[in-house]
Amino acid sequence: MERFRDGHAASFERLYERHRGPLYRYFARQAAKDNVDDLFQETWLRLIRSKTRYQPEAPFRAYLYQIAHSVLVDHYRRHGHASRPQANPTLDPIDASAGPEENYEAGTLRSAFVAALDSLPAEQREAFLLHEEAGLTLEQIAEVVGTGRETIKSRLRYGTRRLREALSRDLSVTTEDHA
Repeated sequence: MERFRDGHAASFERLYERHRGPLYRYFARQAAKDNVDDLFQETWLRLIRSKTRYQPEAPFRAYLYQIAHSVLVDHYRRHGHASRPQANPTLDPIDASAGPEENYEAGTLRSAFVAALDSLPAEQREAFLLHEEAGLTLEQIAEVVGTGRETIKSRLRYGTRRLREALSRDLSVTTEDHA
């Protein structure tokens, strides 16, 4: 980001290639499908517009997701939380080298996970995604969302517990259906 800030346009391409997938999934798992592209593009536009103000006090990833969080909050303020996502398990690619049975099982797991993730309260889902998808630390997540580290720790703990319970329940029902 420092090189991009200093005028090296090719550095932006590297940043974009490295972070576009996780950032897109962050939005896809928190906003309605119709809004994801706009939120994604708005984040990159804000990053470009603010490049001269970038200070490397935290890792770039935390800086990017702070912008993304702000874009998402602005979106929710304008449109409300009614624009939440519909479960979309196709965000993760199918393994072309695997056989049909493995892909079916992976698809079942993916669908169950996406449904469980979608059922989390927004704060828990965001903390989980910032930790698992973006790879941010508790401190970085706390800074991104503007709350305390212990609050983030609780959101992650309760969110993870809810995911486990939902997956355990959903997958046991699925296995019973196919037994």
